[in-house]
Amino acid sequence: MCEKKTIGILGGMGPLATADLFKKIVLLTKAGCDNDHIRIYIDDNAQIPDRTTAILEGGADPVPAMTDSVKKLSSIGADVLIMPCNTAHYFLPRLKEVSPIPFISMLEETARTCRESHGDTPVGLLGTTGTIRSGIYHKALEEQGVPCIAPDEEQQKVLMELIYGVKSGSENLDEAAFRKVLQQMKEKGAGYFILGCTELPILQELFHLEEECVDPTTVLAKAAITYCGYQVKE
Repeated sequence: MCEKKTIGILGGMGPLATADLFKKIVLLTKAGCDNDHIRIYIDDNAQIPDRTTAILEGGADPVPAMTDSVKKLSSIGADVLIMPCNTAHYFLPRLKEVSPIPFISMLEETARTCRESHGDTPVGLLGTTGTIRSGIYHKALEEQGVPCIAPDEEQQKVLMELIYGVKSGSENLDEAAFRKVLQQMKEKGAGYFILGCTELPILQELFHLEEECVDPTTVLAKAAITYCGYQVKE
């Protein structure tokens, strides 16, 4: 029997996405009672500077605050770290340099899942402007041989309004505009979609989307469960 490991969630980017990842780990772990679940440490630091602003506009560097979370989580017993923020993975190479424990990359796991489940079918990439323009997902998908279709400027504006709407707790989320973006990207050849911002799975559930989507939060939860020596619930 393999040794069971513990998870550290580098959270706060944003808090609702952090809660969503924790919930998915619990729901996806094969467990017959409370004692069968994974020990999870969470640092939900909502004061980490905005990642998209840092990437695109030279805003405050989020790495010092993220490094503080890395040190706290590793010092209290986490064996592996995960981040429920796609855009934050732009800074992952720098975090790996200062972390005494390994990270599981949400982007790499998602790209691998896309390849295994859909082969070379083009995928529509939905995410923050920081994620799209930085090319971090494009690189991960290219390494797996998965063609990628990104939003145009107007479509990206719609996505950002929705993403920050979720972050702010807004009740005025434009479902029709979101569905229009998906339809336009399907017309460009997208066979399915990556919900490449951790607020987007929340919208998927809220809007009851019919489109086939890969949820990186779910992918990351499953990868973390397996890494820690537990079974994923079928």
